[in-house]
Amino acid sequence: MKTVNIYTDGACAGNQERDNVGGWGCVLEYNGREKELNGGEVNTTNNRMELTALIEALSALRERGLRLRIFSDSSYLVNCFRGGWYLSWQKNGWRNSKKQPVENRELWEKLLGLLDGNKAEFYLVKGHQKLREGGMDANLIAYRRFTDNNGPGFSYEEFERVVEYNIRCDRLANVFINEQRDVPWD
Repeated sequence: MKTVNIYTDGACAGNQERDNVGGWGCVLEYNGREKELNGGEVNTTNNRMELTALIEALSALRERGLRLRIFSDSSYLVNCFRGGWYLSWQKNGWRNSKKQPVENRELWEKLLGLLDGNKAEFYLVKGHQKLREGGMDANLIAYRRFTDNNGPGFSYEEFERVVEYNIRCDRLANVFINEQRDVPWD
């Protein structure tokens, strides 16, 4: 089974404000090759951008039947799949535990369709984490937290790589936001 690593991030400047701007970024990695994607929307939310980043990454895949290792700093995204929230939502007519309609239902449904036929594993990354040169003690603590949260199957070098990709995806997510900041609002 082919393994594709997918790193994603979403961002929103002015989240919850009327005139906000959001961006998303992702990197797909397979067999030593990489593909970067990014984009954004106005009047959105951070959660929508987090979901959109993964949707766009999955939409770029040409095959099904893949092992997908998905790395995200979105607890909303990762915990939904790790905790099986979406199964309860579907069973309850797309209502959450408070009996309210699930937010972003159309994105969740699209995401579930794109994941179908693949074996997806979700890993939570601490957002905006930077490893310090010479700060090995702090870096090892961050590594331990990562493996405590995601399992012991990652070497320190793999952890460093995951952190680097998360920072890269954050930069990609902010490209659209920064471009829009130069455009006056109507």
